[in-house]
Amino acid sequence: MALCLRYVNNKGKINERFLGIVHVKDTTALSLKSAIESLLMEYSLSLSRVRGQGYDGASNMRGEINGLKTLIMNETKQAYYIHCFAHQLQLTLVAVAKDNDDCIWLFDQLAILLNIIGVSCKRREMIREIQSQHILQALELGEIESGQGLNQEHGLGRPGDTRWGSHYKTVSNVTALYATIVKVLEKIGSNKINKDDRVKAITVMSTFESFEFVFMIHLMSEIFGITDKLCRALQKGDQDIVNAMTYVKLTKEGLQQMRDHGLEDFLHLVVCFCVKHDVEVPTMDDMYVPRGRSRRFFAKVSNLHRFRVEIFISVIDLQLQELNSRFDEENMELLICVSCLNPINSFAAFDMQKLLRLAELYPKEFPTNDMTMTALRHELQFYINDVRQDARFGDLKGIHELSMMLVETNKHTTYNLVYLLIRLALILPVATASVERVFSSMTYVKNKLRNSMGDQLLNDNLVTFLERDLFSRVSDDDVLERFQSMKTRRMLL
Repeated sequence: MALCLRYVNNKGKINERFLGIVHVKDTTALSLKSAIESLLMEYSLSLSRVRGQGYDGASNMRGEINGLKTLIMNETKQAYYIHCFAHQLQLTLVAVAKDNDDCIWLFDQLAILLNIIGVSCKRREMIREIQSQHILQALELGEIESGQGLNQEHGLGRPGDTRWGSHYKTVSNVTALYATIVKVLEKIGSNKINKDDRVKAITVMSTFESFEFVFMIHLMSEIFGITDKLCRALQKGDQDIVNAMTYVKLTKEGLQQMRDHGLEDFLHLVVCFCVKHDVEVPTMDDMYVPRGRSRRFFAKVSNLHRFRVEIFISVIDLQLQELNSRFDEENMELLICVSCLNPINSFAAFDMQKLLRLAELYPKEFPTNDMTMTALRHELQFYINDVRQDARFGDLKGIHELSMMLVETNKHTTYNLVYLLIRLALILPVATASVERVFSSMTYVKNKLRNSMGDQLLNDNLVTFLERDLFSRVSDDDVLERFQSMKTRRMLL
């Protein structure tokens, strides 16, 4: 189990640091809680000082009765749990692929396609050669421009449910390499030596050149494109609650706009793609006939009803439903109160009553008595009048910039209660990207040559590898001096 700490330093900047890894015998909530406590105690840290916790969506973590977050909150009431936003988004994308029949069909066909054309180095090289020829022809015809960073080589990697953006990358690359893939399938289908792959290529080609496949892969590309910005933003270690909630809102609005008013433009995009690649476009008023699937499993409807209602609206509604349900956490009140600290547009979101309510959620920092609340109320009024008149606070983009500006202008001492509210808001974790990177880094640290290293050595190597920006400040002389002072030695190093 990996553990990262999120804190605000004395300059008002939010930081996430890797604390260490712990070997756990099982993944029960009690075992994980004991492991966290032991690691914190090792560094003289107390669980009572924790003001936020975030994990992925596993039931042993977020369980309401015996989950890890519940066990910790039973002891530390103010250690509010924020479900990892990035996992919420990734789970939403996976749910679409698993709960919708047409999405399942699409990704099954993509899996078969990747098995055929990505199974050997020869076929991947074939893709590169054909792709290069297409780019040269397009440059000669003036269809594309040349320049630095343009016309990069595309690959066909497999999508993974735990890798952010992998589904979007796969469908985008398949769409970009459509003409190339058709030629590769033609070559494989014409090769009579390898009969198994020849039959598979012919079968996949039939589906690959259907309007339904083109429609589905463009639809998933559009949906993933709308959600990709949110997905990438949540991987940033300095992301705060306000920015995260803003991206969630924009993502929902983008999907809703596409659902209500985007069908006509989307159909035009798909039809133009089909015309360019010689894919037959069905008449929308005709009855729907499935390609490569039995008619018994489909209702007798028109093509327009099939593609508009059963696919387009159905898939987007599933996305919106999942987004609304997964971001509707019990602590939404906490997030709404935190958003009132947002400095954008001259602190337009400022709401004194909600900020007073935010203070009530942290009784240890803000004792619920009339004196404390009265002092906070007066301080909030002076604070908002001051920062709105100060030009230095006019162009701030988030709570993290507000925190650093308060320290820079020394106003954090003048408005110490407000600054405490800001710090509490910043340490709430919105994503577990830092923890995920720990496990990704293990493949570099504990490789085949060093596979037998113990837990302590692995932990020490990971700390130096992940926090190398800190260790780069340590000179070699300091290391030698520390090592020399650990034990009396016969000679100096």
